[in-house]
Amino acid sequence: MDFNVKKLASDAGVFFSRAMQFTEEKLGQAEKTELDAHFENLMARADCTKNWTEKILRQTEVLLQPNLSARVEEFLYEKLDRKVPSRVTNGELLAQYMTEAANDFGPGTPYGKTLIKVGETQRRLGAAERDFIQSASINFLTPLRNFLEGDWRTITKERRTLQNCRLDLDACKARLKKAKAAEAKAALWSDEVEKAEHELRLTQTEFDRQAEVTRLLLEGISSTHVNHLRCLHEFVESQTNYYAQCYQYMLDLQKQLGSSKGEMFSGTFVGNAESTSPPAAAASPPAAAAAATLPAVPTIPVVPTIVGVPSAVAEGVLNPNEVKPPASGTRKARVLYDYEAADSTELALLADEMITVYSLPGMDPDWLIGERGNQKGKVPVTYLELLS
Repeated sequence: MDFNVKKLASDAGVFFSRAMQFTEEKLGQAEKTELDAHFENLMARADCTKNWTEKILRQTEVLLQPNLSARVEEFLYEKLDRKVPSRVTNGELLAQYMTEAANDFGPGTPYGKTLIKVGETQRRLGAAERDFIQSASINFLTPLRNFLEGDWRTITKERRTLQNCRLDLDACKARLKKAKAAEAKAALWSDEVEKAEHELRLTQTEFDRQAEVTRLLLEGISSTHVNHLRCLHEFVESQTNYYAQCYQYMLDLQKQLGSSKGEMFSGTFVGNAESTSPPAAAASPPAAAAAATLPAVPTIPVVPTIVGVPSAVAEGVLNPNEVKPPASGTRKARVLYDYEAADSTELALLADEMITVYSLPGMDPDWLIGERGNQKGKVPVTYLELLS
């Protein structure tokens, strides 16, 4: 009991001495032991590392999970040391809705088929997003969080201990200074000087030891930067793979939709040389009036079947030099994407260039004949924007 009381009294005395020293330093009434410039730079670098690591960590969490309530839920699970439950991504949820809508509208209808295709792509995008989030959390967020919750807490604790040692050292210096001033007036104070010098030696030793411990921890920030650099490279690699997957999925979907669109609107893009329109006089007055109010649908002109056009066109074999453009009615088209010709029958395209296009009887509805100057060849419809 007496030991505990004495310890509490001693701790209170040390705390009071530090508080007095700190207050007098702030008021400019006491001297302060300054750390060397290298030590100060190490502390400033450590503070900078901590501040920016916190900001990068928080913003990366927002990037990976924009939903605030979901982030709070994940934080609570982590603090409770429990596994975070798997959460459906927005892409996967959208895929589910599209699939259910397609079943209601009819999976065999054009709209239903397209919903199923887009929904499947959204599901794949959602799965890719889930993999990216998991990879980024493990390889990037976890190391940053471990630094803040581990190494930085240790550094903060040792810096606080160093600050206390410095306050004790400066308080001993002040007491020794007062003892020496009193000794000059009376020889009776010589014992106080000796005691103050002994305390100063002890506190100086403790301060030097703690300064060395703290210095080693602060110099370890360089290793932290190396580790975070490696994690950053892994994060960029994961992000690159994720966006590459998304890009490939969307390209595949675009090709599927372009094919479907070609089949759906083949009557618009490619005419039928054998089909004929009914005479205008045969149309009833109401039907004629209704047709007059509708805008004309632009079509790709079709080269009529005439002698001189090779029959091989219908079989998918095209010699551009044997193809003759129609006398009138060709259309202009703007190229949407770069396209590399697969063989000599195709025309290579550059994004944003303008070409002339038309169709031939029996051609695949996904293709047109394109001309650019003296160059001629087949071009894919999905890479073009047909102009009026």
